[in-house]
This record gives sequence, structure tokens and C-alpha cells, in this order.
Amino acid sequence: MTLIAILVAALSGAVPAAAAPPAAAKVATGYSHTCAVRAEGSLWCWGGNYSGQLGDGTVTSRTAPARVGTATWTSVDGGTSFNCGIRTEGTLWCWGSNSRGQLGDGTTARKTAPVQVGTSGGWASVSAGDSHTCAVRTEGTLWCWGFNRFGQLGDGAAVYTATTPLQVGTATSWASVTAGYAHTCASRTDGTLWCWGDSSMGQLGLGILSYRTTPDQVGTATNWTGVTAGYLNTCGVRADGSLWCWGENGYGQLGVSGTYQSAPVAVGAGATWSSVTAGFDTVCATRTDGSLWCWGNNASGQVGDGTTTHRFAPTRVGTATTWTGNASAGHHNCGFRTDATLWCWGNNDSAQVGDGTTTARPAPVQVALPS
Repeated sequence: MTLIAILVAALSGAVPAAAAPPAAAKVATGYSHTCAVRAEGSLWCWGGNYSGQLGDGTVTSRTAPARVGTATWTSVDGGTSFNCGIRTEGTLWCWGSNSRGQLGDGTTARKTAPVQVGTSGGWASVSAGDSHTCAVRTEGTLWCWGFNRFGQLGDGAAVYTATTPLQVGTATSWASVTAGYAHTCASRTDGTLWCWGDSSMGQLGLGILSYRTTPDQVGTATNWTGVTAGYLNTCGVRADGSLWCWGENGYGQLGVSGTYQSAPVAVGAGATWSSVTAGFDTVCATRTDGSLWCWGNNASGQVGDGTTTHRFAPTRVGTATTWTGNASAGHHNCGFRTDATLWCWGNNDSAQVGDGTTTARPAPVQVALPS
């Protein structure tokens, strides 16, 4: 779930959906598994595999990275117990748990190896939530599928579940999307931000504690560069480098003290944030100087500060200034550095940290990705 990881370019404004993805490594974390795309395009997964979320055709857990087929990929995103990714030719594939149709293949049967969503290419980005998925196509249209109890598919709650993609409205200006537990947010190429689905804790940022079944604009700002949805919270970065969060705050995942917030609140006084990723009740963000900061739920050491104390303000992870922003947060977190090394920390009950053990790691440890 973590959710979900939407990566943003801090000072560039909203990126058009048609832009080609950069040749950079990507990492995604689910509840008990991890997947990563290396810079040359190979895809690797490890950790828990009870739903086939490792994509290797089995339900056998892995304590170290195992390659998923031989195809080349540009991106991957991890849901609670499933994944979706885009291959270099622009086709979209999903695998793992599928009880709500979140794989988009027209069924509700789990898949232990990647299955294609539709038959066409042209997919630009994808985000996997708990039981629903959303993706942006290169022409700027937005599509969602899976569970829709709270209107998180953005279709006006016309269906309870959708096993194939449904278009969200008719706009062709969507730039990015993020799927949370039961809510969805997306940015448009004009820099506006829109959210829909469950807002029982204010996670839509609309000042409400109910829900919306179609996209509703968050405030009036036109400089959002990216957004990330956690369990019941959401965070976003603006082009001026400011960071904003809203929703549930029981663990401090908004980066401020107090209870829930139903509208965006600024995190800290600085304006040097470049990317942010949220998953479950933990958030991590990078600054323009390459430092990495995390906060929120720290029960398994996922804040990365060597403790298990929940943090209500951004807490720096080590002293490195080489974090790329290609990171993913959840009960365990992972991030790439500029030297292409991958580091993970936090919960490790299913070997999802990838260090060959099942020992929780309260500080980053390097993952040995095969060459």
C-alpha cells in the first residue's frame, strides 16, 4: 500500500503524462514484500509471497531478490499484496492478490506471474493501493479498477468492483496518480490536485469527513508537482519546495503534532523538499540536498533512526546526501542512492528487507541486488 511511491521533480512544475520515464532505478514496497526495477530494466522481487506477489509463478517466499522473468521494465508499484508495472514498450502488467479485481485482467483470481492489463501499450504510470489500482496513459487519460466501496475509482460509485479499467471522467490532462487504502489522488498538467474516495479522516484534503465518488479539487493551488497516498493520509510536494500533508495523524504521519487534518498543512518551515512517498502510517521524503527524512509509525523501526519511537516531525535517516528520491515507504522502507545501491529498513518478518534474514532493521541496510 503504501502504498503507494509517486516520485516528483521538485522545481519543474507538473510533468506531462506523455513524458518518457527516466532511465532510473525504481523500488516499491507492499505489506510484506519488495520489488525493484534496476536501471537496465530488470525486475526483482523478494519477501512474502502468499498471494503470488513476487511474480515468479509460485507462492514461495524469498529471502533475497529473485528476478521476475526476462522482460525489461520502466516502473513498478506495490499494493498491499499485489504489484503492477509498466514494461519498456508501454504495456501494463499486474500480479498477486486479486480478490477485488485489482489486477485488471477481468477476473478475481490471484495470479502468481504478471498478467497483462488489456492489450494495448501507451501506459505512462501506475499506482497500486490496497484493493484498487489506477494508471495514467500517455495521452493523459486516467483509469482505475478494483474495489470501489467508497468511490475510490472515481466513477461516481456506479459499480462496487471493476475487474477491468474504467476511465475517470473525460479529461486528458492527468499527470500522476496515487492509490491509497480507499482513496485516490491525482495531479493534472496544470499543477492542480484532485482527490476522491474515502475521507473519513480528512485524507482527501477537502475539509470533509465523508467521501467523494468523483474527483474534487484540493484547494486552488496550481503548483503541485506530485502526491502520495498512505493508509488514511496523503502528502504532496509543490513546485516551491514546500511539503504538505493531511488526513489521519495517530502516529505523527502528517509530520506535525495534533489530531487529523482535513485540509493540507505545511510540514516544517523549510522549502527544500523534492519528493515524498507514503505507505500505511509512515512517510519519507527527500530534500534537494539529497538527505532523506522519515516520520510517523516507527513500531518496526521504519523511520530508520535506529529506534522504535513514533515520530511526529521529519527525522533524518543517517547522514547520507546521496538519496535519489526513488524510495517507497510502508511498514518497511527502501530507497536508492545515486551510486545505484538499494537500502531497506523496518519490518522484516517475511525477509522483505532483502538482507537474507528476518530480523527487523531500525536503520538502513544494503540490499545485494544481483549484477
